[in-house]
Amino acid sequence: MHEQKIAVVGGGLMGHGIAYLLAAAGHQVGLFEPAADTRALLPQRLQAIVDLFADDPAVLQRIAVHDRLAPAVAGAAFVFEAAPERLPLKQRIFAELEDAVAPQTILASNSSAIPSTHIGRNLKHRDRVLGTHFWNPPHLIPLVEVIENEKTSTEAVRKTMELLRQAGKVPVHVHRDIPGFVGNRLQHAMKREAIALVAAGVCDAETVDTVVKEGFGARLAVLGPLEQCDLIGLDLTLDIAEVLYADLDCTAGPHPFLREKVKTGKLGMKSGEGLRPWTAEQAAAVRQRLSGFLVEQAKARRKILGLDFLGR
Repeated sequence: MHEQKIAVVGGGLMGHGIAYLLAAAGHQVGLFEPAADTRALLPQRLQAIVDLFADDPAVLQRIAVHDRLAPAVAGAAFVFEAAPERLPLKQRIFAELEDAVAPQTILASNSSAIPSTHIGRNLKHRDRVLGTHFWNPPHLIPLVEVIENEKTSTEAVRKTMELLRQAGKVPVHVHRDIPGFVGNRLQHAMKREAIALVAAGVCDAETVDTVVKEGFGARLAVLGPLEQCDLIGLDLTLDIAEVLYADLDCTAGPHPFLREKVKTGKLGMKSGEGLRPWTAEQAAAVRQRLSGFLVEQAKARRKILGLDFLGR
């Protein structure tokens, strides 16, 4: 794919990583961040990714940071919105984008749960609106869910998938614009049952995590759940479902156990206790373990695929 102008709205947790991976793929990127304190952190955050991969620092010359929306998105073929998860805010941003870009510019939301149908409901050119759910951190995790809504054109999906694939990502086409898409629905279905198990006294939180990490989680990177169904046979899958499904948690809404934790200020690592107690050292060790694993996986993927993002 030839070099294009791409814009990213929001330079926070997700936005700066999205901007980097697109710049590393050879595109010119306009990055809009309205908050001065977040903008001030961008050079450091972007340089950290350069250092992580030992990329050519020249890649950063392709990223222009702006404090106003219009110059950031001027001439853009794609705009990726990475603003906080608040529907009215995203709707306002998309309304401003529609006035600032060409009618054919593809407008993509990085929301992790909000359907793009709702975000673009009041726009005139809804055929170019879709969802692109990157996973955190976007420069390390390959997957991007490309979510088509009822108004999205086939061409918008095709162009977005092509752009992301060329940038070294693994885009998947989600054909229905439902809350949570595919990944978060699967992830939260497991969290729902995990919380219910702890609430019912079946086991503690540490045991749940150990069962996942040292059990079926050990194969998830190479064997998806439906592959596993076909591997063991759908007859056996059905036999287990007949025994198990009626006993799975079906609490309407978030579990009261979770609500009570939040109500009492037990929010997790940031408060020192959540589903289990955490010292500052334990929390830091978890973050380091996760970061180290993702970095090694990303570096190995680059090497296997022969990706060369060195300022080209």
